[in-house]
Amino acid sequence: MLESDARERIMIALDVDRDRALELGGALAGRARWVKIGMTLFYAEGPAIVRAFKDLGFKVFLDLKFHDIPHQVRGAARSAALTGADLLTAHGLGSSAMLRAALEGVTEAAEVLGGERARVIAITVLTSMDQTALTEIGIDRPVADEASALAGLARKSGIDGVVCSPMEAAAMRAALGPSAFVVTPGVRPAGADLGDQSRVSTPASAIGAGASHLVIGRPITGANDPLAAYEAIVNELVEARP
Repeated sequence: MLESDARERIMIALDVDRDRALELGGALAGRARWVKIGMTLFYAEGPAIVRAFKDLGFKVFLDLKFHDIPHQVRGAARSAALTGADLLTAHGLGSSAMLRAALEGVTEAAEVLGGERARVIAITVLTSMDQTALTEIGIDRPVADEASALAGLARKSGIDGVVCSPMEAAAMRAALGPSAFVVTPGVRPAGADLGDQSRVSTPASAIGAGASHLVIGRPITGANDPLAAYEAIVNELVEARP
């Protein structure tokens, strides 16, 4: 894999406060391509935090996991896309009507901004969930089957891809085709702390299985030298595949 391709694959999860996020942004600007802003940081700082990272030259994955009635999701997706975010998430469990509404919202935003629309990907099964957790919420089919069913719903709804565990990446790639986003949290370099993730993989293994992008947070943001940690993962990907 080319170094430029490897950099495009890694999304750095900024699950930190504003000051630390901006400190990391300054350290990684010009080297990393993507950051992921989740609920905690966005709810604390609002649209300005997205714009701050766009100004630093990053692509922004705004991971708010929309899940509501279609009318609300359409408006939420439109507002989120107007921040300049490049990629948004919606829960596959919300139905095809809700997923299509999210696409309508980002399309409306693109018309306002005059550029390419933000991409929308569907959450399948959260990587913190295992079979026991699924059973607790009334879903009896295996994790892999549930993820595949929601990916199929996303495909039929016109969604740009999915978020899934690395364990399901190969099946998602086969189902969705070569151009779909297959974004995998739960990626940890060998020997790293697993944290609250239940279904995990190394970066090279996740890419080899079919992931298009890897969400990696604490192994980079919690490192003594975040840039060095990031570059080590880039090198792992470059060396792992031609």
